[in-house]
Amino acid sequence: MVDFHGIYDANGASVVVMNVNSGEVLAMASYPDYNPEEFYIGGISNSRWAELNDSIKAPLHNRAIQSTYAPGSTFKMVTAVAALESGAIGVKDTIDDNGRFYVSDDYQPACWLYNDYGYGHRRLNVSGAIEKSCNYFFFEVSKRMGIDILERYARFFGLGSKTGIELSGEKKGTVANRTEFEEKTGNRWTLGYTVSAAIGQGDNDFTPIQMAKYISMLANGGQKIKVSIIKDIILSNGTYVARSEIEEYTRKKLNIIDDTSENFQISEQTKKAVLDGMLSVTDDEGGTAYYVFQDFNIRVGGKTGSAEVGNKVNAWFVGFAPFDNPEIAVVVTVENGGHGYYTAEVVRDLIAEYFGMNVQMINENMSVYSEIESFI
Repeated sequence: MVDFHGIYDANGASVVVMNVNSGEVLAMASYPDYNPEEFYIGGISNSRWAELNDSIKAPLHNRAIQSTYAPGSTFKMVTAVAALESGAIGVKDTIDDNGRFYVSDDYQPACWLYNDYGYGHRRLNVSGAIEKSCNYFFFEVSKRMGIDILERYARFFGLGSKTGIELSGEKKGTVANRTEFEEKTGNRWTLGYTVSAAIGQGDNDFTPIQMAKYISMLANGGQKIKVSIIKDIILSNGTYVARSEIEEYTRKKLNIIDDTSENFQISEQTKKAVLDGMLSVTDDEGGTAYYVFQDFNIRVGGKTGSAEVGNKVNAWFVGFAPFDNPEIAVVVTVENGGHGYYTAEVVRDLIAEYFGMNVQMINENMSVYSEIESFI
């Protein structure tokens, strides 16, 4: 069994569920939350309004689109795709993880396994490195390809850019890159920054909605998607508003910039190697989330992540299902949640709910209300 030591004071979380082929947001939640009825039944009191705004927990803040976090090891699939597609490594090539990676005499970052147990993972190919979440492997491949290639592929997956979801306040996030770093700091980019970026640390900071887009594109083979929370808009006369009209309105209203990032054709062998690694995370006994999914009857591709921020550790789990014919991507992040293993249980339960594994008798409210919506 997996035994992680420590007690974590988790005080915020978010979840996004997305259709991997269309970018449709199927579910999105932010915690702590609040009751929307407070705003329209009798009006909200000044004291309650002050409480919601002054709260350290910030319940009015939509963490799914307005908070950015270092992705930790959930970023490693970007590094894997970039390394494979650039030729820095082949799908069958192996790297020997001996624990500590030499950057300089003053800096030798270690794989998490070495920090915990004093030894490395030894020889792994890319699929095994994703399964074991081997830092050393990704240090080495990032050294071979460099930060510029890594940045290009991160941007291809939509990281560091707004998704264009039709909600105000979406944050852009940042992708670790040489140009902005050197302009901002006046220092030269070095290998140490590259290896940190390769495992989802450094200047990498993304919103959960961006991460859901990234995982969706991994699952669908690299096809770009338009993230949207609007299914349809129906006018009072029963006619549907054209999708182009909706997009034009939201583009102007929210100042949404069209996606101009490069298009890459991800090879089938790269896709297979990376996704097989994600399947091993949940399906093989050595996987970091195996014990959460071992008795689950849907095959899931996934990845745990634990991102250090000061003295806290944010927990991630990203996944998609079903593995053989992906429909949904699920991303969960918990602020100071410790290890990503803990958040995997949330993803498992959401997948079970989506695929009807928790079906029970539902009494539907068939009351009819008169309501007219206008599209302005």
